[in-house]
Amino acid sequence: MEKIVFRHQEIETLPQPQLKELQRQKLQKAVEAALKTPFYKKRLNDAGIRDARDIQTEADFRKIPYTTKHDLREAFPYGMLAADKADVVRMHASSGTTGIPTVVYLTQADLDKAAELNARSCACTGSTKNDVFQNMMTYGLFTGGLMLHYGAERLGMMVIPSGSGNTKRQLQLMKDFRTTVVHATPSYLLHMYDVMKEEGFRPEDFALKKAYIGAEPHSEDIRKKIETLYGIDAYNSYGLSEMNGPGLAFECVCKNGMHLWEDSYIGEIIDPQTLEPLPDGERGELVLTILERNGMPILRYRTRDLTRFIPEPCPCGRTHRRLERMTGRSDDMLIINGVNVFPSQIEEVIMKMPEIGNNYLIRVQKQGSLDKLTVKVEVTASLFSDDSRDLEHIRRRIQSDLQAVVFIRPAVELHEPGALPVSQGKAVRVIDERKES
Repeated sequence: MEKIVFRHQEIETLPQPQLKELQRQKLQKAVEAALKTPFYKKRLNDAGIRDARDIQTEADFRKIPYTTKHDLREAFPYGMLAADKADVVRMHASSGTTGIPTVVYLTQADLDKAAELNARSCACTGSTKNDVFQNMMTYGLFTGGLMLHYGAERLGMMVIPSGSGNTKRQLQLMKDFRTTVVHATPSYLLHMYDVMKEEGFRPEDFALKKAYIGAEPHSEDIRKKIETLYGIDAYNSYGLSEMNGPGLAFECVCKNGMHLWEDSYIGEIIDPQTLEPLPDGERGELVLTILERNGMPILRYRTRDLTRFIPEPCPCGRTHRRLERMTGRSDDMLIINGVNVFPSQIEEVIMKMPEIGNNYLIRVQKQGSLDKLTVKVEVTASLFSDDSRDLEHIRRRIQSDLQAVVFIRPAVELHEPGALPVSQGKAVRVIDERKES
């Protein structure tokens, strides 16, 4: 096990009662900022909250209504903006179920805070300024790449912003610059190992010591497989764009749950059916409140991710409670190679095309270590009697239109009417054949 290192020991080991008081103070400021937005002003006023000072106790906090992804889309584009637009320096977005993205705005102070939390996250795994950090996550509108990049830089690591894909080049960069830490999805690391063997490399040809893995669900067996294959430590992390992405919760060197940084977030576990709070140790849906974001506060956000708080104290000495790895979701979202995909997004695209029939099927399976998304659609009978070039043109158009919406390129199969199975009850539109191995 790596040596236990703190970035800010005083705050990381603050006793829970003092953490709760710090949260209460910061929550009032967050509510004050939220009341500046058109969305929250109405939402909070309707709940009887007209001033931040109305929130004093836990019972007061629970009067705040939950916020959902639907709310973020309804408020698009600026309904949840709390700061002057001139003070916003960054916008991030993730795909939504309707084509309207969920958007997050950050001021420079917000970016600095996010970078610091990511630096803390890196430090709690034992990373230092002597490390070389290769970031294999996607850069762009998603927060996954940039936020941990900033944290690694703030910690003092040399950062290689390699982005995703181009595996042979990734390996060459790792070898040339003696990369010690990588950030990637677990499925990509497994894929990269296969390419490593094909290229004649061995793990001992590299200086790699640890990997930060996240953005897609994975089992403890997958983590151990990565550690065994590469001879490294792999650390689980958790984040979502609505909460600034990575740096929200991270494993320490004990690798037994992810510390939620409770000086910056309030975490709750609720029953997704009754919406009632659950005690530590019971599994339910994670609800998050971000305490320090001037550009766009979000209160009591339903993540739809299922997990629990681990009640036992962590041997590392940190007092911030730990989240167990995510075990699923309370909605129908698929996570494919780290990208969020809703079946309803796919349906909306294909059902707009007059050539498409009424039946379709979404299939997700493993292709090597990576996920493969296949969309099967029935087309009108007349198309199969026409020139085959017409079919290929439609297949490519569907593929292109879907990629524009879900940000990944699916395989598309065209079928004659009646070729796909018809359900007698509720239509089965998604077959997820992925297996943990």
